[in-house]
Amino acid sequence: MRYMEALDNSELSFLIVQEEKERRQYYKVFRFLMFLSFILPFAGSWYKAYDGAPNAFSALKFFTSTAVLLSISAGGTWMSFRINLRKIQWDIKQRTKTIETTQITQKRYMPHNDTYHFYLSSLTKLSIEVTPEDYHRLAEGDEVSIEYTTHACFYLGYF
Repeated sequence: MRYMEALDNSELSFLIVQEEKERRQYYKVFRFLMFLSFILPFAGSWYKAYDGAPNAFSALKFFTSTAVLLSISAGGTWMSFRINLRKIQWDIKQRTKTIETTQITQKRYMPHNDTYHFYLSSLTKLSIEVTPEDYHRLAEGDEVSIEYTTHACFYLGYF
């Protein structure tokens, strides 16, 4: 069973922070790709000059290869933005979260880091970390409700 509710202020601020972090990361990656788009053709020209090739520093070849690399970088960054960051922005704009009731399929204690986990029958979230009290209180087959953002599927909590 799934239904939607409005995000509260803390969840909305969490999404806004996540969106800002991701946007900054895209900007950093694109700046690095732009830098590489200019450096690689320049390094290639120096390599050709080192090998003794005539006309190693051709402006046409440099700008053509730079334009191709910039196009590939811009296209890849734009597609990644549209696939990932856009979902977070939709969640912020719509201000909704999805609440799903799902069954506990397995209970696991992780002794190496002293945590308790439920494995769920949900397709969105396969496992969640729970408190020791909930781990001992609930059994396999019981229902638990999980909250996550509607489009980006960021896990927000359980009850």
